[in-house]
Amino acid sequence: MTAGGGNQLISVHPDELKFVFELEKQSFCDLKVVNNTANHVAFKIKTTSPKKYFVRPNTGVIQPWDSCVIRVTLQAQQEYPADMQCKDKFLLQSTTVPPHTDVDELPPDTFNKDGSGKTFEECKLRVVYVNPSTQGNSEEKTKKISSQSLDPNSNQALQRLKDERDAAVQQTRQLQKELDMMKRRGYRKNSPGFSLTFAFVVGLIGIFVGFIFKLTLSLPSTE
Repeated sequence: MTAGGGNQLISVHPDELKFVFELEKQSFCDLKVVNNTANHVAFKIKTTSPKKYFVRPNTGVIQPWDSCVIRVTLQAQQEYPADMQCKDKFLLQSTTVPPHTDVDELPPDTFNKDGSGKTFEECKLRVVYVNPSTQGNSEEKTKKISSQSLDPNSNQALQRLKDERDAAVQQTRQLQKELDMMKRRGYRKNSPGFSLTFAFVVGLIGIFVGFIFKLTLSLPSTE
């Protein structure tokens, strides 16, 4: 089983544990474990460095099609690891259990590979340490982009421009249809009123085409 993939029992998001590493400060990472089946699934999470991390819950039972959030806390450290590299690993084990099984009622051998034919899966997760300055810059960029995309005034103005452009396009199409209809009626160019009407319709079409062009230039690029 691989994290975040199309698994038989569960999927895990994200596929690695990322901690902002600062001396003498705790840091945490949340894992979302999703039960992809119609069965009750029990899970247990282990680590190669149990003294460095606090995991809650480290064992649980997830109902069918439900999910659970596991918070992994990195305890405050007194020194930086070499090159900010971490060799710690986490192992998430999962297996199906009878309906309405309580986590306190799980047998001691629930997560043993006993060859009994029960559905049993394991997911390995690596640990990544992130420099706080790098994380800060990334978060600032994300917040800036989010604030721009969520600005209600900006969105309303953009939508108004799009609505005006669409209305102008529709009106231009209507005028074009009327012009084509006049041509199909077989009016002679020297017919009374025809030249003036023809010129008027053509002029309106020109005005609307220019208006559409201006609105299109005023709309921000979506690339």
